[in-house]
Amino acid sequence: MSTWEKRVVAESKLNFIAGQWIAGEGEIENRNPSDVSDVIGNFAQASAGQLDAALEKARDAQRIWAGYGLERRQAVLQAIGTELISRSEELGKLLSREEGKPLAEGKGEIYRAGQFFTYYAAECLRQLGENADSVRDGIEIDVRREPVGVVAIISPWNFPTATASWKIAPALCYGNAVVWKPANITPASAVALTEIIARQDIPEGLFSLVMGSGRSVGQRLVESSGVNAISFTGSVPVGRGIATAAVGNFTKVQLEMGSKNALAVMDDADIDLAVTVALGGAFGGTGQKCTASSRLVVHEAIHDAFVEKLVVGAQAMTVGHALEAGTQIGPVVSEAQLLENLGYVDLGKSEGAELAFGGARLSLSHDGYYMSPGVFLNTTNDMRINREEMFAPLTSVIRVGSYDEALSVVNDTSFGLTSGIVTRSLARATHFRRNARTGVVTVNLPTAGTDYHVPFGGRGESSYGPREQGRAAAEFYTTVKTAYISAGAPE
Repeated sequence: MSTWEKRVVAESKLNFIAGQWIAGEGEIENRNPSDVSDVIGNFAQASAGQLDAALEKARDAQRIWAGYGLERRQAVLQAIGTELISRSEELGKLLSREEGKPLAEGKGEIYRAGQFFTYYAAECLRQLGENADSVRDGIEIDVRREPVGVVAIISPWNFPTATASWKIAPALCYGNAVVWKPANITPASAVALTEIIARQDIPEGLFSLVMGSGRSVGQRLVESSGVNAISFTGSVPVGRGIATAAVGNFTKVQLEMGSKNALAVMDDADIDLAVTVALGGAFGGTGQKCTASSRLVVHEAIHDAFVEKLVVGAQAMTVGHALEAGTQIGPVVSEAQLLENLGYVDLGKSEGAELAFGGARLSLSHDGYYMSPGVFLNTTNDMRINREEMFAPLTSVIRVGSYDEALSVVNDTSFGLTSGIVTRSLARATHFRRNARTGVVTVNLPTAGTDYHVPFGGRGESSYGPREQGRAAAEFYTTVKTAYISAGAPE
């Protein structure tokens, strides 16, 4: 165990609330899903009173922070991003250890988190307003954006550092205070990021880490009248609950929720490329991505050849300990998630789908939550395994007879986050980009994998509220003020 990991364990009982590291009213144990004998630490659970203290302090701190000069704020975000990037190997190992994604993905996530902060550091200096002439003589108009206030951030476990960072960075960039409730299943990554933020030149109480369950801390946070905006990533049911709670206070909300992403593979596709794209999109991150390709919509002309290579490719993927060299698929995040995944395997079989490969719990040298990547064949789009988000290393193949049918199947979902097409036809690619009813579209690329400097979000039950990332984030983290100025008649 590295010096940093030992220090995280030593500090693991602490939340960071109103500028102080403090113990909570209880603790939870955090174990490595790759090896359940490896206890990462015990992490504090905040009390209702501690959450209230964090919110109260955040209000005053936000006003001070908003008054900082732009270069002073820029320097803070740049320092956070630079440290994350420089420590990506060290902190990536910690992330992979507690979340289960292969080490290369863990390191990459920390590096990407650093890029979010450095990007928004630059955006601190690009906060430009607009001006206009009034329809009334002698009056000028100034339009500018101001901080929304205190932002509650509720982040998921599957990208414990990156998703939190793409919310925290713009919130701070645009002058807001942050009260962050991370997922309880990945608290070590939350503590590591908080330790970096806490050492910066920020007002006491501007940023608080409040760990606890969604039922207690999370619910109280979203119901609080002391919160001006809530940014959440998680499930649809929880998102609906947050929206319902927020409306009572007219709190601004940004919700990123479920998905059922489809990759259309056309008859003119390069089959080897299509298989590579499908495997990466379906099984990267153990399938625990909101952008995962869980439906593979394949033209009948190449269906059999594609399926044969897909199954061979899935069989060749290495499932193992997240920190071991060569691992391509780590464990799923918890025993509860594993049991849910296996339940979907049984459900698919009961619906008449053929399990061509995988979908089974694996016993490896380490006692962890391992399962083989699973491929369903002979599925239809009305099966539950093709309607519900599984969040598992499972994908289903749906045979179609034409491009038009493929597009119809892609769009036949209550979700609308990402979709993709593999084709050599520019005409088909263009038509698909314009007609796929998703917030993100990919062409000859996996549905999973997005950039940090452009908008991200979906349609339907996938997203609600303004887009995340890039300059689009300003829509959520700021409020618009329009000023009318009359200079009077010249003397």
